[in-house]
Amino acid sequence: MIDYSRLDAIVREAGLIAMSSWPGAGHSVRSWDKGTNDPVCEADIAVDDFLQRELSALLPSAGWLSEETADQAERLDDRLVWVVDPIDGTRDFIRGRAGWAVSVALVSSGRPLIALLEAPARSERWLATAGQGATLNGERLAASRRKVLEGARIPAADLAQADKLFDSVDQPNGIALRAAMVAADRADLVATMRWGYEWDIAAATLIAREAGAAVSDIFGQPLGYNKRDPRCFGLLVCAPGLQQAAIEHFGPRARERLGTARGPK
Repeated sequence: MIDYSRLDAIVREAGLIAMSSWPGAGHSVRSWDKGTNDPVCEADIAVDDFLQRELSALLPSAGWLSEETADQAERLDDRLVWVVDPIDGTRDFIRGRAGWAVSVALVSSGRPLIALLEAPARSERWLATAGQGATLNGERLAASRRKVLEGARIPAADLAQADKLFDSVDQPNGIALRAAMVAADRADLVATMRWGYEWDIAAATLIAREAGAAVSDIFGQPLGYNKRDPRCFGLLVCAPGLQQAAIEHFGPRARERLGTARGPK
């Protein structure tokens, strides 16, 4: 169905395009705000253009859903859809920090089939195929197996008072890399209580799931992809033994926030 070696080469090249503008490597990049405290930069657009051209040529039958491309309703008629965030973690990218990645997923009938995270600033290449496991730089991944919520490692710069039972670890700006940390047993739990988009998490959730992590929305419900509305509220990626306790811990606050939060435009 797909030339995996060519796909790998395309995503590698996308990472190199991003690196050629990354301030952390001494380059400069023009950035601006989309109007909702949502930064974007020239590298986002360049990587998006490249991936859309190359991935569409690789698999012409697949639709397209990306953060930096105007959404087209035609994708809903496609069984296969590329779900892409050209640079997940743009804030870290602009600041010259390494917490960003190129995120590419091929979704089949609403479920991620293939996932790639290219994080060249961290020398990391994350790959997964449904039913075949996940790897980081060629090494097979096994997710955290922690069973006790107290003391669980969570990527966070600062913890809310209600979350002081956790241990904070390094927090990349990109949610994809944070979710992947659970797959690599670098964290035990990642939880969000806000609106997000499919392109933020499609690749990372397959990587986490294939490594053995539990993956759901913040209320424990399954995630779906290539929906008419490509949003979801809340993400939970964690060691399987923590899932129910985490839902009980975060659920009440998440429901309160969902009741008052407006989804992203």
